[in-house]
Amino acid sequence: MTHRTVSQAVSQAVSQGLPDDPRARVTAPTPACPVEITLAALRGRWTTLIVRELLRADSYAYSELAAALPQLADKVLTERLAQLVAAGVVLRTRTPGWPPTVTYELTPRGEELGPVLQALWDWGARVPASPTAEEADVT
Repeated sequence: MTHRTVSQAVSQAVSQGLPDDPRARVTAPTPACPVEITLAALRGRWTTLIVRELLRADSYAYSELAAALPQLADKVLTERLAQLVAAGVVLRTRTPGWPPTVTYELTPRGEELGPVLQALWDWGARVPASPTAEEADVT
């Protein structure tokens, strides 16, 4: 029989969005943790913006993604796309011909990130903005 305080704590954790799953009880980050897997897929600056762009269209050519995010360096775009492909979030399709074309689209797993990004947006929008360095210097 489970101690009453333990079962209450588990019940409260589940109600707060924490899963009743043994992987949620680890004492250190592990690669098998679903949260760590998600964070690894979305790691790095620009990654969420690339996913956002891919959520907006069925597929993009590399040049279209580069045009949609003009401040993003080609090297970083290439690295982030490779990371998203490796994570199973993006499908890269090369069509033969001259010149060959390469398109990128979200996999079904990638499309599931839409609500995740929305939840991150919603949470961040509720947090008061921290002052910029210029605002912090004003006293």
